[in-house]
Amino acid sequence: MKKFLISGILSSLLVGSLFASDVVATVNGEDITTAEVNAFLKPIAKGATIDVLPPQAQEKIIEQVIEKKLLAQNAMKEGITKDKDYKKALDKLKADLALEVWMAKQFENVKVSSKDAKAFYKKELDTKFKQEERVKARHILVKTEDEAKDIIKEVNKAKDKEAKFIELAKTKSTGPSGANGGDLGFFGKKQMVPEFSDAAFSQKVKTVSKKPVKTQFGYHIIFVEKKEKEGYVPFDMVEKQVKDYLKMEVFKELTEGKAKKLRKKAKVKITLPKK
Repeated sequence: MKKFLISGILSSLLVGSLFASDVVATVNGEDITTAEVNAFLKPIAKGATIDVLPPQAQEKIIEQVIEKKLLAQNAMKEGITKDKDYKKALDKLKADLALEVWMAKQFENVKVSSKDAKAFYKKELDTKFKQEERVKARHILVKTEDEAKDIIKEVNKAKDKEAKFIELAKTKSTGPSGANGGDLGFFGKKQMVPEFSDAAFSQKVKTVSKKPVKTQFGYHIIFVEKKEKEGYVPFDMVEKQVKDYLKMEVFKELTEGKAKKLRKKAKVKITLPKK
């Protein structure tokens, strides 16, 4: 049941987007919208939308949707709507669409107050909102210890050590974060290999490694940007996520309860295939 509901919610969000969408092309007077293109993209690239694709990929996808639209228009002209299989499929689509729109409306009607969100936050403070000690750092990864030592010297000579570190990370780091200036974001002690984690957590803020840190990946130079002590995530930072979570929980209870009531009144016959 839960899997069904989640699937329905995702579908309903897609349906909701149909009511506000940009036109990206017109075929024989019929509009093609971003919602239609995104629906076409859904089975091809899960979670992708037309706006995040590069220009060439956008053009290619839109051309495919235009081709689909042309074939659909041709099918209508040839009288496919009179075919019995079409009518049967259309009835099923109408039922599925009715469910999706109904679920979208039910979800929109669910309201969660800040008071309820705060109560949940306090209740689950130690289990869901406790934050371990974290470090925000950058690193440069190279193959040899000598390379690492030379980089440390170059960074220490610079007036703006952080800016120099970012520059060298982009040009000399062999790690995947190099292109982003070596940025690793915030991480906890157990998220990195022990040698790297021990060095980063023992290093002072706004400093560069005194010596290269060797791991299985090579030699690292670390620049620590920030540190956060163990504590709790502030409520104002998670209020929206808490409300969204509670809204989903209420929605699930409502739809499951509705389904149970309908099941009691319905005539249901399950026919399993013979083995």
